[in-house]
Amino acid sequence: MKKTFFSLIALSLTLEVSAQNIPSADVQIKTAVLAAPSDKQAGAQVYGYAADGAFTIIRNGTNDFVCLADDPKKEDISVSCYQKDLDAFMERGRVLSKEGKNAKAIFDTREKEVKDGSLLMPKQPSTLYVLSGSKDNYDVATGALKNSYLRYVIYIPFATAESTGLPLKPDMPWIMDPGTHRAHIMINPAKP
Repeated sequence: MKKTFFSLIALSLTLEVSAQNIPSADVQIKTAVLAAPSDKQAGAQVYGYAADGAFTIIRNGTNDFVCLADDPKKEDISVSCYQKDLDAFMERGRVLSKEGKNAKAIFDTREKEVKDGSLLMPKQPSTLYVLSGSKDNYDVATGALKNSYLRYVIYIPFATAESTGLPLKPDMPWIMDPGTHRAHIMINPAKP
């Protein structure tokens, strides 16, 4: 009986601490959409974290953009937004990650599924924006992030260096994962 009682106390304290670390939905939304182009921010769908830590939609969208709130379990701030045609690809990655798959297994599974047609990738180039910054520069009460860094990824499935004219090494821009389902142009602006 004592063991059960203390286990329940520990569990409730863990849930309480988790809930305290998760910003309000409004703050999560404000921070998440910082990664989107300004004309896409107001209508973007936003995934974030409920008070119990569950990853869920916290705002329905009215345009073609999806944004992801910062993961409160991670040390620094990282939010991203992407064109909604990438959502199935992104969601499949989240599901495989939750199943405990490592990065190679996720890549290989999605590659196979794209090739066999069970996972659809956009037919046109589609952009992902990733905004990152230090927790020291983040105001959890307002969602403001100072001194952030924004990089861009343009997915072009199965593109190669030859089909794009882009280098394979980190020049600006360059192509990563050429010839695969996850081929994408990396654009990393110089940091200030």
